[in-house]
Amino acid sequence: MGCCSSDCFVYFVLSVALAFMAVSTTLRSPPDSDLTKPNRPITHPLSLNASNALSRSNFKAIATLLHISPEIFLSSSPNTTIFAMDDSSLFNTSSLPPLFLKQLLQYHTLPLKLPMNELLKIPQGTCLPTLLRHKNVEISTVDKESRTAEVNHALISHPDMFLGDSLVIHGVLGPFSPLQPHYILQPSLCQSDSNTTREEEQVTVKIDWTRIVQLLSSNGFVPFAIGLHSVLNRIVADQDKNLTGVTILATPNLVSLSSASPLLYETMRRHILVQRLTNEDIASMPDKTSLKTLDPYQDLIITRRNVVNSSRVFMISGVEIVAPDMFSSSSFVIHGISHTLEIPRS
Repeated sequence: MGCCSSDCFVYFVLSVALAFMAVSTTLRSPPDSDLTKPNRPITHPLSLNASNALSRSNFKAIATLLHISPEIFLSSSPNTTIFAMDDSSLFNTSSLPPLFLKQLLQYHTLPLKLPMNELLKIPQGTCLPTLLRHKNVEISTVDKESRTAEVNHALISHPDMFLGDSLVIHGVLGPFSPLQPHYILQPSLCQSDSNTTREEEQVTVKIDWTRIVQLLSSNGFVPFAIGLHSVLNRIVADQDKNLTGVTILATPNLVSLSSASPLLYETMRRHILVQRLTNEDIASMPDKTSLKTLDPYQDLIITRRNVVNSSRVFMISGVEIVAPDMFSSSSFVIHGISHTLEIPRS
């Protein structure tokens, strides 16, 4: 005969909690594991406040575990983001090995502080490190308009459930991987940034060129978008592997050039700066500052001129920025310019 739902749930939470307490006191990680490092202690008020925030929704199991064994979620990193699975996702895990349950929770914990407003700035497809060694997760969907995002295709259903100075907790609908011990030990599907280690404590940002082309095409810069798309493979192949941000200077009247034209590739490279520069960044730079482009031999120059009411218009090598900060993400900014930048003749 089955038990009532409330009794079953209490038994489930206690079973999982006791399993984790056993893991925390008896389990020893391999010598080369980061888990052997001293854990960062969490203050009692923060642990209690975070647990209370989770308990008010359907995250009582994670709330209990965070309260009694905070070391499972925390590392030597000064910041932590936890993606909490709801109780229904964990209901059938109490019979699984404690070590797997510990690894599962560490797979849902990042050594980074990512409140929802910061997470929405990360380009779709970006890989993020977790506390589980050599396992990354992917920002699989980002929609700024609806303020929604998915990690490993699990929807963030309860963003910013808890916001502390060093701890952020989001609730997610479902786990980041199948609840099978052998699966979580497989190589991560998100390995584009395999050189990124947890000690670096950085979000590795990929430049979302496809998104850039889509934004340009859907907002009136169709010739420019077509030109960029035509040479995109060459640009990606030739770009510096350390490139973490770009500025696109988009012109609405790009002269039509064949994709086979060598001039098209040179023209597109001249319209892409090798760093992310907002209009505010440009405004803070001295007049005549030189800006690097994807073409190592073709720098651009910032100039400015005063217009009505003492406001300033910024020029890039004589071409006016008419639509600053049209689109922006953590890896790119798109500015509209008045006309095409000319390639100096040698």
